[in-house]
Amino acid sequence: MKKRALALAMAVMMAATLSGCGSKPDSNATTAAPSETTTAAEKPAETTAAASEKSANGYELALVTDLGTIDDKSFNQGAWEGMKKYAEENKISYKYYQPQEGTTDSYLETIGLAIEGGAKLVVCPGFLFEEPVFLAQEQYKDVHFILLDGEPHNADYSEFKTEANVMPILFQEDEPGFLAGYAAVKDGYTKLGFLGGMAVPAVIRYGYGFAEGADFAAKEMGIDGVEIMYNYTGAFAATPEAQSMAASWYQNGTEVIFGCGGAVGNSVMAAAEEKSTKVIGVDVDQSYESNTVITSAMKELSVSVYDGVKAFYDNAFPGGKTSIFSAKNNGIGLPMETSKFTKFTQADYDAIFTQLKDGKIELVQPSQDNNNPTVDLKLEKTKINFVE
Repeated sequence: MKKRALALAMAVMMAATLSGCGSKPDSNATTAAPSETTTAAEKPAETTAAASEKSANGYELALVTDLGTIDDKSFNQGAWEGMKKYAEENKISYKYYQPQEGTTDSYLETIGLAIEGGAKLVVCPGFLFEEPVFLAQEQYKDVHFILLDGEPHNADYSEFKTEANVMPILFQEDEPGFLAGYAAVKDGYTKLGFLGGMAVPAVIRYGYGFAEGADFAAKEMGIDGVEIMYNYTGAFAATPEAQSMAASWYQNGTEVIFGCGGAVGNSVMAAAEEKSTKVIGVDVDQSYESNTVITSAMKELSVSVYDGVKAFYDNAFPGGKTSIFSAKNNGIGLPMETSKFTKFTQADYDAIFTQLKDGKIELVQPSQDNNNPTVDLKLEKTKINFVE
């Protein structure tokens, strides 16, 4: 029940954050026939070009965005890129649809519009689609769904159910967290920070992995005295309080902070820009958000969606159960091409990633209902200063 309460609170508190993550859509995406967009307030546009390039049954692949756009540098964009890549490689018609409101009814209406437009497979990016997909899986039994970063449940979280036509995708967040902590110490940082949002399972896993990665690198290098300031803000919003806390950590010697919790990362970036310090981003490559971002603990969103679409067309759709993406299936990682490391190399990254992928590194899983790493983690070289 506690997990469900946390998830419900997260859904309420993140709705405004996610709706503000979008940027102006790429004009090519809305004019090219196979990828034109439709909102729930209008019927699909039927231009001559569209009629000639879509399939006889309409657009087979559909993405329903949240209130962001397909170039939001987050879940919409990652999902869109994965779906688009498979579609263009295999000459399959595809399209994205945007809801008018960030509500379950609006999401469900937009899903229906995509299906009316010919969709056989609908991709839904983000946990805000958990309830809409819960309803849609019963309403549209002949249509398949990929639910990114969530699992279907009813409105009050009293029932979780995944039908055979749904592929929920979750990620092993402790692994990219581990890689980020490891890389930071290898790059010469010994005064670290972890500023999370709400202490929900995904955020906790990121933080635990981050601490373990830092300790693992310190042991390899024979370094004593790595320190991590560690706190959960209790929300996913960018607030003056979060920025103030990050600024105080930087003022007291913290060199780089892992901002993990929606717009909390924006607060960390603002503080880092003021103090000329560094940030580690989360979920997607956030190097484009601020010059202070040295790397990001990433979920390979496009890879997971591409694999799910491929499985659908290979008649191997893993519906009815949750698929976990980790190092083993290249579902997580650091964006080395855009990372700003000075000592940590591609060869270093490849070596540690391979150890994770091969199962040679086992990460500690948080104990039930516990979010304090000083209780669960037995670190040898790293001290965690847990801030209540």
